[in-house]
Amino acid sequence: MRDRPDLAAMTETLSRALVEAERPVLEEHGLTMWAYVVLLALGDRPLRTQAALAESIGADKTRIIAVLDGLQGRGLIDRVPDPGDRRARLLSLTPEGRRVRDAARAGIRAMEERVLARLAEEDREPFLRSLRTLSALPPGSP
Repeated sequence: MRDRPDLAAMTETLSRALVEAERPVLEEHGLTMWAYVVLLALGDRPLRTQAALAESIGADKTRIIAVLDGLQGRGLIDRVPDPGDRRARLLSLTPEGRRVRDAARAGIRAMEERVLARLAEEDREPFLRSLRTLSALPPGSP
């Protein structure tokens, strides 16, 4: 096998570049990276608890409270007491939350298309398929 950088080194560089390219898109919509991650995680699915959300995005449940407060304050999410457990809060996107999420995602996808345009057309789909496969690996599994 020919010499190449370690996978972590290559993906870390790419990841940092993508995060920096996403920052102005998110700022245009008044979002932080964590706020965007929350909006994506809530998606269009039924209501979720704060604890389930935190676990699904790999965040400490106490640390996302400020993010949730900000999103709720802007009318992007609803938080209501769980009828089955009054200590828990159920989360859902509001119509405005869906609109902001979709607009931010469209901006990010446009930026990603510019990045993917650096690859030959026939290499794009295999690259994305491989990236999906590798990014689905659980932490510590290799």
